Amino acid sequence: MTTVSRAPAPLVRGYEVVIGIETHAQLSTRSKIFSGSSTAFGAAPNTQASAVDLALPGTLPVANRGAVERAIRLGLAVGATIAPLSIFARKNYFYPDLPKGYQISQYETPVVQGGAVEFFVGGVAHRVNLTRAHLEEDAGKSIHGIARGEGGQSRAPHGAPLDYAGDWTGVDLNRAGTPLLEIVTEPEMRSSAQAVEYAKALHALVVWLDICDGNMQEGSFRCDANVSVRRPGAPFGIRREIKNLNSFRFMQQAIDYEVQWQIDLLEDGGQVRQATVLFDPEHGETRAMRSKEDAHDYRYFPDPDLPPLAISVEWIERVKDAMPELPREMATRFQRDYSLAAYDASMMTQSKAFAAAFEAAARSSGQPKLVANWMMGEVSRRMNASGLETMPLPATQLAAMVSRIADGTISNSAARQVLDALCNGEGESVDAIIDAKGLRQLRDTGELERIVDEVIAAHPKSVEEFRAGKDKAFNALVGQAMKATKGHADPAQLNALLRARLA
Repeated sequence: MTTVSRAPAPLVRGYEVVIGIETHAQLSTRSKIFSGSSTAFGAAPNTQASAVDLALPGTLPVANRGAVERAIRLGLAVGATIAPLSIFARKNYFYPDLPKGYQISQYETPVVQGGAVEFFVGGVAHRVNLTRAHLEEDAGKSIHGIARGEGGQSRAPHGAPLDYAGDWTGVDLNRAGTPLLEIVTEPEMRSSAQAVEYAKALHALVVWLDICDGNMQEGSFRCDANVSVRRPGAPFGIRREIKNLNSFRFMQQAIDYEVQWQIDLLEDGGQVRQATVLFDPEHGETRAMRSKEDAHDYRYFPDPDLPPLAISVEWIERVKDAMPELPREMATRFQRDYSLAAYDASMMTQSKAFAAAFEAAARSSGQPKLVANWMMGEVSRRMNASGLETMPLPATQLAAMVSRIADGTISNSAARQVLDALCNGEGESVDAIIDAKGLRQLRDTGELERIVDEVIAAHPKSVEEFRAGKDKAFNALVGQAMKATKGHADPAQLNALLRARLA
């Protein structure tokens, strides 16, 4: 990666923004972190909560080896220290969806310590250091509703009496005990844009490592943003934590709103108080949920039912040997083997499928830079517009199209029409689409010379203006020549012929 930027972010109304992110990544194990209960999404409420998940008398938790290995994978990928001995602790608090009255987590000695995540913001490289990543179990889920909606239609929970008419809260304990890896950054981000790009990079990494499916709608990857503001050089301000952000767009909106809210409060002479807030996307604002607890409020102590987690050097080496090529390593290889710029190489490694498509198309066409340009531009634009996570066309078709651009068969404008046809399934052969739509560039020198001579003869005023030093007149002549060829002329060839004739 290129040199990491340390330039300060622009101030917001004279204040520096300070952001740290805590991310809960649900690990991709088939069973829970301390029991054999299924982690499958979408089951009927309370059908996947065992006696161990509820800590009923006589039950004992047993750590899930697969969850530990996924934590090791993340630690190796971010260059962190894997603790040879880490401790599971009880985090005590009371909430309806936490039947134990405590959550098993890690506090003083997490399994992953340190590390960093690198990413780009507007083409500039950034690096955010991690404090820790620790294993823990998820709590259950409280579902709030109103029994009767418009028209009197019942919205009572399943099993409620038919005449039930009050507001209700249901508790689903299927998530209780689901394995999580909580990844915590240092407070080093200075804008919502940096926070979003960090979150995107981390999301891509955990999916790449196959430790989390990254499904934000199902809650598999959710972020909490700790936001504060301060005058430049002043101590850190009081932070407020925006909980459960499950989309990158909402994250940026929530942070931007929270920053303005805190500055308005301080400018009016108020004082920010530590709190947990939620983002309301419908109204685009954050709302206080509860006062924020500090670590001592949770009364952490080592879980007496779980021994210390011992991770040997041999175990770490086995996990390392089974890991895929990491995105940063692949990006470095793309820079070396395909002469890509650091930013372009990073964009090509945003997912395994994207990287594989780039490499296949680059090798087939022999045009890696052109392939990268089209994947970052028109292909990505279509993916974003359609909400696609995979390429809308095979790498072989992209390579064939890029080859026809490189050899002058079609122009960039014509290539966009070919790409549309390929994405819409209008054909599989690039050459057949080019011929069917009449997109081949006119490259016959004799024919182009004839057209150039006709344009020069028909527009003597533009010729005079060009010879008088007006470049716009030349562009006008090119436009007339392109019009005469119905846009099929090779622009570079046409320009060269026209300049030669005018000389």
